[in-house]
Formats: sequence, structure tokens, C-alpha cells
Amino acid sequence: MAEKLHRLPPVGMRIIKSSVGVMLGFVAYFLRGCQGAPFYTALSVLWCMRPYDVDSKNMAIQRTIGTFLGGMYGLVVILIDLHSPLNNHEFVRFMVIGLCIIPIIYTTVLLKRRNASYFACVVFLSITVMHITDPNPYLFVLNRVLDTLIGIAISIVVNRARLPHRTRRDVLFLSGMNNTLTEYATLNNYSRVELNRMLDDGMNFTVSTIRTPASLVEDLRGIRLRLPVIAMDGAVLYDINENRYLNTAALSADDTSALCTLLEQQGMDVFVNAIEDDRWMIYYDMLCNEAERSIYAKLRCSPYRNYMHRRPPEGTRAVYLMVIEHRDRVQAVYDLLERTGWTARCRVVSYDSDDYPDYRYIKIYHPQATRENMADCLARRIGMPHVVRIGSVPGQCDVVVPHAGNAAVKALRRLYEPYLWEKDIMPRHGIDAKMVSET
Repeated sequence: MAEKLHRLPPVGMRIIKSSVGVMLGFVAYFLRGCQGAPFYTALSVLWCMRPYDVDSKNMAIQRTIGTFLGGMYGLVVILIDLHSPLNNHEFVRFMVIGLCIIPIIYTTVLLKRRNASYFACVVFLSITVMHITDPNPYLFVLNRVLDTLIGIAISIVVNRARLPHRTRRDVLFLSGMNNTLTEYATLNNYSRVELNRMLDDGMNFTVSTIRTPASLVEDLRGIRLRLPVIAMDGAVLYDINENRYLNTAALSADDTSALCTLLEQQGMDVFVNAIEDDRWMIYYDMLCNEAERSIYAKLRCSPYRNYMHRRPPEGTRAVYLMVIEHRDRVQAVYDLLERTGWTARCRVVSYDSDDYPDYRYIKIYHPQATRENMADCLARRIGMPHVVRIGSVPGQCDVVVPHAGNAAVKALRRLYEPYLWEKDIMPRHGIDAKMVSET
């Protein structure tokens, strides 16, 4: 039960701000001597209250244009109704109102504000259908416009209102992906909105992960990253926006060839991952087991991967070599690599597969292909004097998050934009995210 409650989404700031905005709209109604209709003010507040400031601004512009257009056309119909026999024939009146939808929408097209057409029609219909028979319809038109504009103004002010804080734009923030930034391989809505808000504000942030760029692209879709990502466990620095590999730490051609020969002599099929002309090439010979065939079937259609059923050309420098086999066979190969000195000469990583029971990976990298080295490279590239790493493994990061989900983004927010009255809480290695969030 406690775990289920823990997984409930928190009451976000947008919910709170929406409530505050509606209450301020009602306050404005009383300050105006109870003139107008607070219902329309509340609707405008809720409609313009968006997760991002730019979306709120765009919605406010659309709503404002729509309100003025709808009010203008509504006023024209009122004048026609009052000074013609139209008001004696309700059916004819409604037909005229229906025909007026054409010039209203067409006007938004001419103004290149097609998104405002809905608001213009709503305001027009609320005037002509609901209030054209009022004793003083002109007053309703005026109040309808004022109510909407007041709601828009309140929404913009409340949406942008924040407690005074400072920002740390002199820090490069790095976050892991699985079990840190993402839960079940995806970002939740809270993390997505907050992360984009801080990125729009100028935060220097990217991800550092064992995953490949191809697997990151989909999960990071909609995240407005400006900086390149550190992928393949530190072997590459990849620009998602430009689809370019900015830096690689690759094995030498001689080491690539020698390792492929050694592994093949042990009956292992090797996936040779190399970067050639900003293309990710994966060379392989045979698909010897179920795990290899499954990986190939799932990934071969990716536009970011190029599987080549042949040995790598002479001179190929592998970013990393990958083997997946049954645990006992992998352990025997790892022991051989250790005896022959390859584990001292290269960075050899071995771990169990989460997707294929009883299978284990071996990945072989250049010794300098580490996340720390690539992070330092990125920091130098963009001129950042400080780097803060957020992750889930103690001892391998500066901020340890207790669980995936919102914890990483909450810790990131407290580090990037502390309140003015808070002391510096920038971590100095090994600080737990819980400490950061409670400071």
C-alpha cells in the first residue's frame, strides 16, 4: 500500500497555479463591483495555464485575437439584429449567425492566426446565441472581452511567478538514464516538463549512459537537449540534433583485429561496433544463439544502425566489441582475456543480460572510453568549470538518487536553481539526493 501511494503522481505546480489563478479571477470580479461574468475569466485562466511559458504566451495571443474577433463580429450581428426585422424571426437570426462563422474563420486565415478561429467562434456564439436578447447586449460584449483579457493577464502573471532564486549556469549536469532519469525506459510527465523548463532557462544538461545513441533517440524525443549525449558507456560523444559523432574513443585497428580473432577462435560471434563517416556500423559473421538472433531481429530496422553481415574491413577501429553468450562460456572467455593481458590493456566489462536469462555480455572498449573522460571532454568543449553527475550507483556519481522517477529531476532542480536564501548545496562527491532535496 505504501509503495502504491509512493508511486502516485505529486500535486504539480501547474495544478496549484491553476487554482490560484481561478481564485484571483474571482477576486478581480469582486474588485470590479461584481461586473461581468467570472466564469469566462476562470476559463481563460485555465486555458492559458500551460506547462511552458512559451506555450502560455502563444495561447494567450490566440485567445486575445479570438476574443477581439469574436466580439467584433458579435457586435456587428447585434447591430443588424437591433436595426432590422431580423429580431422578429428567430430561425432567420440563427441562420445568419451560422453564416457568420464563414467570415470569422476566414479572417483568422487572412491574419495567419488559424489557431485563434476556435476562440473567435466561441466568443461570437456566446454573444449572439446566449445574450443577443439581453436588455443591454453591448454591455455583455464589453464585459465578455474584459473578462477574457483579465483571465489571460492573470494566467500569464501566475504562470511566470516564482520565488526568487539564482541559477547555476557554470555547471555541467550529467544524469544517467535507466533507473535514474527514466522509469520503465520512459520519462514521466513531471520530469519531462520540469527538465524542459530548466533547459529552456539555459541549464547545461545532458545524459551519460551505457546505452547506444539509437536507443536514446526515442526516449529523449520531446526533451529539448542542446548538448551532445555521452553514450556507449563513454565511448562516444553524440549530437542528437545533428546526428553526428563529435568524439570517439576507439580501439586501434590492430587491437580490433587481434581481439576479433581471439574471440572467434573461442567459438564466439562478435558484434564489431564502429563509427564510419558519422554512421554506426555493426559487423557480424554468424548469429549463433537465440539472444543474438533476437537482438538482430529487434534492432536491424533502426535507421541509426547499419548491420553488415561480414567481417569488418581491414583497418577498422572498433568503438567497442560485444559478445553475448551463456554465462559459463562468457566466464571462460573473460578468464582467457584476463590471462592474456587484455583486461589490463583494454576496458573489459561483463554483466548479466536483463532481457535474456542465463546469458551474459562481454563488451571491450578502449581504456580511455569512460564516462568520466568523455564528461571532461564535453566540459572543456563548452567551457564549463564544474561537472555534477547524477546517478543511481553509489561511488560512481556525485548525487545518488534513491529511486527512478522524479527524484533525479527534483535533485537537479534544487542544484540548478536554489532559492536566494539557501546556501550553496553543490555536491562534493557522494552526496545523496535525499540530502540535496532536504537542504
